[in-house]
Amino acid sequence: MRKSREGHYGEKAMNEENGLASEKAQNHQYSPDSDATFRLLVESVGGYAIFRLSETGIVTTWNRGAQRLKGYAAGEIIGRHFSLFYTPDQVDAGHPEEVLQNALAAGEYAEEGWRVRKDGSLFWASIVISAIRDKDGNLAGFAKVVRDMTERRRLEELEETTRRMNEFLVMLGHELRNPLAPIRNSVGILHLHEAPTPEVVRKACSLIDRQLTQMTRLVDDLLDAGRITTGKVRVSTSPLVVQEVIESAVEGVQPRADGKSQTLHVEVPTEPLMVHGDMTRLVQVLHNLLDNASKFTPAGGLISMELSQVQRMIVVRIKDTGRGIEPQALDRVFDLFAQEKDPAAARDEGGLGIGLTLARSLVELHGGRVEVDSAGRGHGATFTVWLPALEHATEPTVTNSPSVAVDSRSLKVLVVDDNEDSADSMAMLTEVEGHLVRKAYGAAEGITLAAEFAPDLILLDLSMPLMSGYEAMPRLRDAARNEALVVAAMTGFGLEEDRQRTTAAGFDAHLTKPVALAELERVIRMADAKRKEHVG
Repeated sequence: MRKSREGHYGEKAMNEENGLASEKAQNHQYSPDSDATFRLLVESVGGYAIFRLSETGIVTTWNRGAQRLKGYAAGEIIGRHFSLFYTPDQVDAGHPEEVLQNALAAGEYAEEGWRVRKDGSLFWASIVISAIRDKDGNLAGFAKVVRDMTERRRLEELEETTRRMNEFLVMLGHELRNPLAPIRNSVGILHLHEAPTPEVVRKACSLIDRQLTQMTRLVDDLLDAGRITTGKVRVSTSPLVVQEVIESAVEGVQPRADGKSQTLHVEVPTEPLMVHGDMTRLVQVLHNLLDNASKFTPAGGLISMELSQVQRMIVVRIKDTGRGIEPQALDRVFDLFAQEKDPAAARDEGGLGIGLTLARSLVELHGGRVEVDSAGRGHGATFTVWLPALEHATEPTVTNSPSVAVDSRSLKVLVVDDNEDSADSMAMLTEVEGHLVRKAYGAAEGITLAAEFAPDLILLDLSMPLMSGYEAMPRLRDAARNEALVVAAMTGFGLEEDRQRTTAAGFDAHLTKPVALAELERVIRMADAKRKEHVG
């Protein structure tokens, strides 16, 4: 049976001293008026707990401040061991005894930490404990001063949180402006050319596409960070070949590495290594780690990626020749929004401090772990991902569907979105695919057009004023009078629960803004297949 915190030390102390009375007698032999003098000095102090301990930690005096702070009256605590003021785990770790030993060794010892009141509540305490010796140098006990610093700690934490949030907002603004600048420049180039050449258009479109991908990934990381902290991230697992995950991740980072003339060396075994995982999430993990390696590696540097199997674990090791990580910072690199500051770092070493946090959390959701190692500044860093291997599996899930050409007969597509630019651009994109498109800037207008146009596919924004997409969807179906009609929800919300809600509401598909071209084409194929099925 486990002893109480007091019993952990108190029984031994009391047996050694034969009770409080004997101890006081010994103290009075040393200095008959010491207790009286002590009381006169400290009794009037109400803001501090000031009391004495015997050589073994028994409370021998108690002032008014101690009663106010800790909740014990003098008669309740004098004669009991001071381990009562510590949490159970501190007692089990021997911390009260360690405090006395530190004070004995140095003469005085100070620390801050959580302490326990009589009612069991915790407070953050600032403690100073001094060893008391008699004229012959013999230990006569300890004097202890305690102050409640809970409010100060709360304010310091608030200030730290505010500081980190301000830094985060500054970096967020910087990271959002970074891709916006080349997008605006590309638009300006197209405006300046009355008849831009195909090469100019190709370069401008390629640049805009890359920067929009970067912005989308940034927003996705921000949303994922919120999901991670609230426990809302889910993974949909199936048998996967890890080589395919690596191929997709490398493909996403290669342009950045090429832009810095970095060598990206990938070494994988010829035999497929498999895990049970979420393709999208694992690609995100490796992309974030590779992107981080490229970010902190100078131009011309080397980034290596190696895949292997160690017993029942799949190991992906990413090593760079970048600036490295100081030993004291290794434990912090996975903290949300935490970044090691380097005054000499290039501006390219920015970021929001989200990627590594997401990588670790997503790997842990797969039953694995991520480790980091670095010999320090200037020696690069190595990140290692460990995932449980899948020894026996069926054929892996096909992750990349082949492109299917849309039937030569055009679909009739209705775009309904109160954001005119969003509606116009989606209509243009769909028209380029060869379809007949109408657009409406509100739900009521969309219902009228649906009755006139009888569309095969409706792309419907959910967040519209006056009438939401949820409210408009059944009325649009009634108005369209098309049993093969496909209605796809368009929204900025992309959680699994959001998809479940649109499915339950009767939508045929869920498109998360900004809608990727591949996702739009998938919905078009769905509408085309449903139309053919209905006709057949």
